[in-house]
Amino acid sequence: MLNKNKIKWIRSLEYKKFRKETGCFLAEGNKLVSDMLPYFECEFLLSESSWLATQGDIHVKEHVMAEEGDISRASLLRTPQNVLAVFKQPVYELDSADLKTKLTLVLDGIQDPGNFGTIIRMADWFGIENVVCSPDTVDVYNPKTMQATMGALARVRTHYANLTDFFNQFKNPDDLPFPIYGTFLEGENLYNKKLSSTGFIVMGNEGNGIGSETESFISQKIHIPNFPRDRETSESLNVAVATAIVCAEFRRQQACLGM
Repeated sequence: MLNKNKIKWIRSLEYKKFRKETGCFLAEGNKLVSDMLPYFECEFLLSESSWLATQGDIHVKEHVMAEEGDISRASLLRTPQNVLAVFKQPVYELDSADLKTKLTLVLDGIQDPGNFGTIIRMADWFGIENVVCSPDTVDVYNPKTMQATMGALARVRTHYANLTDFFNQFKNPDDLPFPIYGTFLEGENLYNKKLSSTGFIVMGNEGNGIGSETESFISQKIHIPNFPRDRETSESLNVAVATAIVCAEFRRQQACLGM
């Protein structure tokens, strides 16, 4: 039976304060919950029997079979589906040695949860396993972010770190220069530049771009050109769209080299 206290607990996870206090997050919807269950520890599952019939073995701490109206009362969605789940937030370690062998996204102050979720989904598509976020980037466990990921968070690890401290790990003078790319209007044409198969791709805030402190670490500035160059066009691209274009070109060049 779903009691009032349980509903209050579920709905409290809309807010970062309570997500932080409990170490939990909410996921809603058939596909999202199904994708997350094999990867995250599930504290609570509320489902209709029709959803449960489509699943194999599931491992949850507490499962309540929903009665009529239960999911609507607990859900944060305008149009609830027939399952929701509360998961424990995972704890990941940042391994600088491992990151040196991969392509990694770094987000500097992304504020819109939909943009963030879309970026995580895109990272999953392009095989980018880690996304490093500045502390002022929106919480990855924001319910709107979760919905936008479409389950990609199961395969993409997110980390929050002071970016100055983070980038300073890669300034060892005995190492070869580690490429840190950033998007700027004055940057080099993305399609004319030889891009590395490893390094960091920094994407900035929706309104202000990459902050000046983070910019000081950028070793290679890149730019997505409009077409044709002399045509009047929009001032900028949505950050999630821009991230997808940049990552697609990195992977295209890598594929052309047979990597």
